[in-house]
Amino acid sequence: MSHEGMERRECERFVVPGAEVYCKEEGFFFSKKQTDDFYPVFDISRGGLHFLSQNPMKDNAKVSLKLVIPGEDATITITGRVKWVAPNTGQSYNYQIGIQFDPYGTKKGNNDPESLKKLTALEQKFK
Repeated sequence: MSHEGMERRECERFVVPGAEVYCKEEGFFFSKKQTDDFYPVFDISRGGLHFLSQNPMKDNAKVSLKLVIPGEDATITITGRVKWVAPNTGQSYNYQIGIQFDPYGTKKGNNDPESLKKLTALEQKFK
């Protein structure tokens, strides 16, 4: 199965209790730091994630993510694009943000295949 251009519907979503993400938006020549905070992850799949944030993000913005899973030794560092932003009215976090991960592979700009292995292991553990 090719993991290039993975569609959301091809990947089962799962919840990892206590998972958090640090997200920064990439600029043309620089990284724009969104915040120093980690935000709660609503759900994850091999193709992307959905998290809560205090700050909105631009549609299709390129982002770098650091995913922290409780009880796991290492974080998962991965890149992707903002696919949607929705208000989270009346809640402690103002926005819900959906990210689609970049393809996995050895080409420049792809996510490390090791990240896919880690996400697949999490999926097996938490689905």
